[in-house]
Amino acid sequence: MNNPKASCYNFIFIVIFLSTNFFFCQTRAKVIGIKDGDTVVVLLSDNTQKTLRLAEVDCPESGQPFGKNAKQFTSEQIFGKTIEYVETDSDRYGRTIAKIYYNKDKYLSEELIKNGFGWWYYRYSNNKKLGIFEEKAKRDKLGLWADKNLISPWEWRIINKK
Repeated sequence: MNNPKASCYNFIFIVIFLSTNFFFCQTRAKVIGIKDGDTVVVLLSDNTQKTLRLAEVDCPESGQPFGKNAKQFTSEQIFGKTIEYVETDSDRYGRTIAKIYYNKDKYLSEELIKNGFGWWYYRYSNNKKLGIFEEKAKRDKLGLWADKNLISPWEWRIINKK
């Protein structure tokens, strides 16, 4: 017996499932370069390279205190590994902004913030959990939070006109 109500629910489920996968599809790629703590280069399956700017985090600039530390942390976490990423936007430089996942369940932006190598980029994120991780890293004086003369990357860029 056909149940029209059940058929309707099945149709709605399929539409929601397909649209969710369309908008939140993850792409696999191999990390072949680390530009800085929050920018990496990946090699796609068609052998093209793509630059990814990490979503929800802002790391110190290369010439800034802890910039090299953030880059080293990112490198230790993902360089040479196959990662999965979800594109969220693009920035004014044409880079893809993405959430990067590795080692099955780790979210790179979260790991950077937890370990004191980046700021929660709250202007572009509503993930309050990252703010909690940032507060804990500050309280524990992890990474850049140990610096008494700390300057955020957005202030650093203004001062150094980057």
